[in-house]
Amino acid sequence: MTVSSDVKTAVASLKSAQASFEQFALSTENKQAKQMYTNAAQQVQQIIGQVEPRVQQLESEEPQYKGF
Repeated sequence: MTVSSDVKTAVASLKSAQASFEQFALSTENKQAKQMYTNAAQQVQQIIGQVEPRVQQLESEEPQYKGF
């Protein structure tokens, strides 16, 4: 695998984790747990925001990997 595909796989995994935390937050009635899951989802979103520019940088450096 290329660095580009590894980073894209990591971003996809992070998005999946974020969606899971959001789902957990929606499915619990425990306010403390809901807040914990919401915070976790927000933290993962921040990480995604930091990693996605690297994907764009890799794609601009190696256009043959764009879209994979």
